[in-house]
Amino acid sequence: MSAAQDQADVAKVLGGDLAAFEGIVKRWQGPLVNLAYRFGRDRGRAEEMAQEALLRAYRRLDRWRGEAAFSTWLFALATNLYCSELRRIPARTVALDQVAEPREPRRTDAAFEEAERESLVRNAVLALPAKYRETVILFYFHDMDIAAAAQSLGLPEGTVKARLFRGREILRSKLAGRLAAPLERKEA
Repeated sequence: MSAAQDQADVAKVLGGDLAAFEGIVKRWQGPLVNLAYRFGRDRGRAEEMAQEALLRAYRRLDRWRGEAAFSTWLFALATNLYCSELRRIPARTVALDQVAEPREPRRTDAAFEEAERESLVRNAVLALPAKYRETVILFYFHDMDIAAAAQSLGLPEGTVKARLFRGREILRSKLAGRLAAPLERKEA
């Protein structure tokens, strides 16, 4: 996705060519739906939240100052919207104690085991308290670095690092013995 395309489309929209917003929608609708889905695990709700994020972005295009990439601004706007929406109407979560064990731990099918592991981790992440869940989702599932996650959440980088650490500790304690490989990723 091209930062130059985003910048050009924003300039066109602000200059009166409202149809130029279509390029922004085409580039960013999928990633925004994916981000929303990772927060709530409900495809229909994710699509609605992404649509609302794009609508808000359209209405606030004049507030993008160009100091950061358009995508960073857009994802910060979307993340704030998603967090507010999920606080207003929480996503259905499962208590960590109720996260299911893998069905057949003796099965040797690697793809099945990987899918089971991924499902177990995602369900455990969804059961985290919101402040840890939001940070973990952005960092691990949306591949944002510390700086981008901090900007999206409107938090200092140190707070994001602390929340990642605490979120990992909670996951590690709740998933101990259920996962073979440790839950780690190098922080940038």
